[in-house]
Amino acid sequence: MADLLPPDEDLERIHTRAYETRVYLVSESELLVRGAVRDTKPAGLYVDGDPETLDIHEMHVELRVSLGDLKITAVDVVFETHPTASCPHIADHYDALVGLPIARGFTHKVRELFGGPRGCTHTTALLQAMAPAVVQSLWSVNVRRRRAPAAAVAGAEGAAPDDASSSGGTDPFGAMFAGNLNTCHVWAEDGEHVATIRRGEMPPPPIPVTQRLEKLGRDPGQWRRR
Repeated sequence: MADLLPPDEDLERIHTRAYETRVYLVSESELLVRGAVRDTKPAGLYVDGDPETLDIHEMHVELRVSLGDLKITAVDVVFETHPTASCPHIADHYDALVGLPIARGFTHKVRELFGGPRGCTHTTALLQAMAPAVVQSLWSVNVRRRRAPAAAVAGAEGAAPDDASSSGGTDPFGAMFAGNLNTCHVWAEDGEHVATIRRGEMPPPPIPVTQRLEKLGRDPGQWRRR
């Protein structure tokens, strides 16, 4: 995967922070979410003459999340690299995440539970970065279920093909619609995007999907039918 930022050889870099989140579908009812944050100092900055970069923070978070209601069912926090010996002492405090749904208000609750001296600022920031990735992954679950044989998916642990969120609806787009309403200006409840959906029309495929299909010589209009 290419770097997100452009080359910076002509600039003096003094700090790099990197986040990564991966979401896995481990069953028809559960997600595994792994996240990491790393702070790196450039070679020779903290240790004069050192030819290698120096990691100052590296925290990992692993969550188990129920697909039905997006509740966190298990948490594991690991401090791989940290500046003081007492840093990892707070790791178990993040067990308080168990039972919380990743839904509207989650970021506020995380700040309430782990902000300031109640947590590790880097781990808390990582959690706030991971939550939107979980929500985004539901689109992948929805696409996967649409493409799976309907009977096979419906028979898996009693789940309907489009039962990917707490909405419990049978509309293939309903769960996604409810979860995204008013989350950004595109999804404003009085905006054109939402009006299109409420008229019973499907919006165009995401621009990257359209561009990729066109590059492959395929019709973007067929994308939602598969």
